[in-house]
Amino acid sequence: MIIGARQTFARSLGLLKRLKSTLVIAEHNNEKLTPCTLNAVTAASKIGGDISCLVYGTNCSKVAEEVSKIKGVSKVLVAESEAFKGFLPETVTPFLEATQKQFKFTHILAPATATGKNILPRLAAKLDVSPISEITGVQDESTFVRTIYAGNAIQTLKSSESVKIITVRGTSFEAAALGGSAASEKLSIPVEKSSTSEFLGQELSKSDRPELTSAKAVVSGGRGMKNGENFKILYELADKLNAAVGASRAAVDAGFVANDLQVGQTGKIVAPELYIAVGISGAIQHLAGMKDSKVIVAINKDPEAPIFQVADYGLVEDLFKAVPAMTLLLTKK
Repeated sequence: MIIGARQTFARSLGLLKRLKSTLVIAEHNNEKLTPCTLNAVTAASKIGGDISCLVYGTNCSKVAEEVSKIKGVSKVLVAESEAFKGFLPETVTPFLEATQKQFKFTHILAPATATGKNILPRLAAKLDVSPISEITGVQDESTFVRTIYAGNAIQTLKSSESVKIITVRGTSFEAAALGGSAASEKLSIPVEKSSTSEFLGQELSKSDRPELTSAKAVVSGGRGMKNGENFKILYELADKLNAAVGASRAAVDAGFVANDLQVGQTGKIVAPELYIAVGISGAIQHLAGMKDSKVIVAINKDPEAPIFQVADYGLVEDLFKAVPAMTLLLTKK
């Protein structure tokens, strides 16, 4: 009897393991997949079990085809409706709740972007579970690693929730490879247009430079730039390096540049191969958003600036002399 019970228990464990499934919510603009989705798929692969990707939008068939080629994804769930226009959380959240009731995923993941942070906490509230934000590591299906206190401490968290609702910090995971061939399934779940909010339109800034969160090189300016016009010298340097341009919160709050350039705990998290911090003192809030960069270069005339403590290379010099000199050197090359 004891042996039989053990065998039954072992079979039950195996069944539970087979039933483990993860849904990754794809982020896109109806035309192209956002790269951070690939990082979320990698995080999902570390959890184990089947991985499905959800692509919802107004006309997102091209995105669904792109997602089907991601290695590790076994199924692509597709939902198209005019109600998804603008990706309003008031519309998306009830749809995700209905999707979860139908498929009963054990884990639901999304990139820790403005969209993911807007939708998943709402979904967690609807499902009456505690969300897990911005994980940087996966130990097992219930145990996750994340940073706290502006990145000064690392927390290992074990969740006992029936469904784990998780946002993934993309810079902490490699992008999933392409080459898969997942099957697609169109969902018939009804989508109801929100009665409390309406998407009217949006104006997006256009730039030939790489997008900040996916750029291989970033040049950021801080309060030491003195004004917004002086950011011109950073743009010139960035053009030579094919880099994105960022800014500290102090520079954004001072009105030097728009807030979509902010790098930091309350801005965008970046981890490029090269990060050049110009006129940035190195406040904890800013360091939390860029300290995972592969190579950090700091330019500041204050030798005691905290940024030098995390920098791989430091230059104590007036930025208005150093940056143009660097640009000139790159131009000659």
